[in-house]
Amino acid sequence: MSDMSFRGPRPSPLGDIERHFWLNRSVARVMGVNLSEAMAEGRLSEAEYSALITRCRAGGCAVMCEAWLATQTGEVPEAPSHCANACALNNLRQS
Repeated sequence: MSDMSFRGPRPSPLGDIERHFWLNRSVARVMGVNLSEAMAEGRLSEAEYSALITRCRAGGCAVMCEAWLATQTGEVPEAPSHCANACALNNLRQS
């Protein structure tokens, strides 16, 4: 019988799906990006949207995102640098 014990660091559990769903939508909204419209227009696929949420859940930056969102009073030109989805959201804003 082979040794099936896990070797190496344990993966971190993903964050709460609802929390990260709303964080993604909120960051996008502050950037002037409507994720529902991006999907309807074909600029964001279902798989890409799912990947955004999963990346956010695994990113470990939810507290920083919430603090960043709390300080925003208008539209911003780009996602915060700590955002796990900064590149994807910045690309959506430019498309």
